[in-house]
Amino acid sequence: MKVKVCGMREPENVRAVENLGIDYMGFIFYPGSKRYVGDVPRHLPSRCKRVGVFVDQPFYYVMSRVDGLQLDAVQLHGSEPPMLCKILKALGKEVIKVFSISPEEGHIPAETLRRIAKYEGACNYFLFDTACKEHGGSGRQFDWDCLRDYQGDTPFLLSGGLNPQSASRLKAFNHPRFAGIDLNSGFESAPAVKDAERLRQFIAEMKNEK
Repeated sequence: MKVKVCGMREPENVRAVENLGIDYMGFIFYPGSKRYVGDVPRHLPSRCKRVGVFVDQPFYYVMSRVDGLQLDAVQLHGSEPPMLCKILKALGKEVIKVFSISPEEGHIPAETLRRIAKYEGACNYFLFDTACKEHGGSGRQFDWDCLRDYQGDTPFLLSGGLNPQSASRLKAFNHPRFAGIDLNSGFESAPAVKDAERLRQFIAEMKNEK
């Protein structure tokens, strides 16, 4: 199972979290986020992949962050078209496309499924998150049972309100394309500051370690 921790910014916190053996670390370049990274962080991880998170931002800006921070992956959280995903993938970057699911929905709407299908083959991963005005980090979960409606070929990461109490439910969750988890606000002591010990315990529990 892939583990991504998103919304990082503070250098010592970045060091502590990368030492947990995670797979991906996300940096948010969307100015509307409380976890917005305005300048190049004073420490960038070298033991996990670096992910830049963007929301409908110009291609030149995305590439300036990709080059400036030597990003391994790009996560697109807005209405970016499939062609942009294909271009970034062709440039050798992993692409994660986010789709928002309303908390109260028991099914993924047909319109959303049609939209998801347009991105098949253009992305390395999809990420299913809880719909909110802030484009993530809401702390709310959606009804994971609705993901039975997703029958595509692209593996996905599960996000949206995951917290230390989510481990048992996650271990019981089953889907043939379920590839990993994205952790953010449920493990914070303040915006962009993660509790490394709570993350360590959670990851160990997910991996059935003592």
